[in-house]
Amino acid sequence: MSTALALDHVAVCGRELAPLVAAYEALGFSLSPIAQQSGKRSPDGVVEPFGTGNRCAFLRHGYIELLAILDPSLFDNQLGRFMDRYEGLHILALGVQDEMANLARMQAAGIAIPGVAWLERPVDGPDGPRAKFARLPFPDAPEGRVQLIRHLTPELIWDKRWTNHANHADALVALVMASAVPAETAARFSRLMGLPFQPDPAGGFQIRLPGMAGLAGPEAPAMETLVRILEPEALGAVLPGVEAPTLPFMAGMMLRTDDGNAAIRAMGLPLVPTRDGLMVPPALAGGAALVFCP
Repeated sequence: MSTALALDHVAVCGRELAPLVAAYEALGFSLSPIAQQSGKRSPDGVVEPFGTGNRCAFLRHGYIELLAILDPSLFDNQLGRFMDRYEGLHILALGVQDEMANLARMQAAGIAIPGVAWLERPVDGPDGPRAKFARLPFPDAPEGRVQLIRHLTPELIWDKRWTNHANHADALVALVMASAVPAETAARFSRLMGLPFQPDPAGGFQIRLPGMAGLAGPEAPAMETLVRILEPEALGAVLPGVEAPTLPFMAGMMLRTDDGNAAIRAMGLPLVPTRDGLMVPPALAGGAALVFCP
């Protein structure tokens, strides 16, 4: 299939990893071990170590990546440039079944993408097995890093040691962003994904990803997920109190819980009620609003 099918992951980016880790552990997430990334700077390049590294909260469907610069002397894969804009959400990855079919579709649509970008990182410590990914980054996306992705070794990263969370989050269901020109952004994202866009009831547009069992995790159900591209003035209606520091702005994410939000209510956090659930303010989640949906 040659379209995007599901939200795979989003990445919250910071200049240091430790504060992100502390924030997300306080929100009840179990995190994978620290992993420094490596990859090719071009499709025909050699694999080299990158200066970036992460820890992740793996869900039954999708995951949250906490990404920072571990070694400033090495290639940062544009992360420093992203954080010059703001610290928070900068990466949106959408799952595909066939990277080559999607590459051909994107090139036929006039998207200037030279080929598949390959990324890998160790799992369970620096000497552990290496998880590998095939990526199709949208060139020069003003929103940050927007990409299609296929996991080549999903069984390595969705380890049950890291998928049970005290807050009972089990699925990444939506990314919320704001754009000064939401129709133009939605049209570009539609070309990237190979999917249509439609009006969002809050004001702006949304793209619905149809889902596929086992795509965004070995045990992921076939479920619909959303990318919501809102007008700036609509952002506060979806994420109360959140204002865009600049545009475009990846503002927040929505996560489904498997207990009707009972665990997150019991944690004593300063939660904000929203139309969709309970929101953790950006200041407590690395600069990204985080809505828990029952």
